Amino acid sequence: MYLMLSLRSEFLIFKNMKISNVSIIILAAGASTRMGSPKQLLDYQGENLVNSTIKKAVSSVCDPVILILGANAEIIRHQISESEIKILENQNWQLGMSTSICCGMTEMMTNYPDLEAVIITVCDQPFLSTEIINNLVDSFHIYQKPIIACEYADTLGVPVFFHQKYFHKLAHLTEDMGARKLIKMYKSDVFSIPFPLGAIDIDTPQDYQQLLSQ
Repeated sequence: MYLMLSLRSEFLIFKNMKISNVSIIILAAGASTRMGSPKQLLDYQGENLVNSTIKKAVSSVCDPVILILGANAEIIRHQISESEIKILENQNWQLGMSTSICCGMTEMMTNYPDLEAVIITVCDQPFLSTEIINNLVDSFHIYQKPIIACEYADTLGVPVFFHQKYFHKLAHLTEDMGARKLIKMYKSDVFSIPFPLGAIDIDTPQDYQQLLSQ
């Protein structure tokens, strides 16, 4: 009996270890112009969206967790409860999502040069889960495709896993070119996993009210 309990304890410890060589970058730099207030701080089920996303990322196999802020950076920073993350401020956030990806990739490639892959995600998908994040990593190891994207609403999008062969391209995105453009450009390198609720993201007050009414 003691041996069985001991083995189970060791299994649970191993299961929760950061055993992958994958980082995750959370994009949270936008100005939320259609919302009229920082959507990163909208409350859902007792927690704001950015903290909820951070906790799911920290609980995953990914490490480090890098958060990119921009508009309303100081306001949002003061509301973040998790300390096990790297917070960066994108000074060029007005130029689009690509600048936030470049900001995170530059930090990652400079200070974490041994990473094998990165997951790019956003903070306004309330149904993102730790399981979805881990499934992206697992799917890479199983299917050996360098891009693993989430599938929802007849499209492929974030969160999305990129192998290191795409690091240079991610670090040099131009204009408002996000991760989805790379997914489309390199379709033969893509494997997808289902995430139907990924179609729900929060951009407007109507989106938020609909979320709360569900």
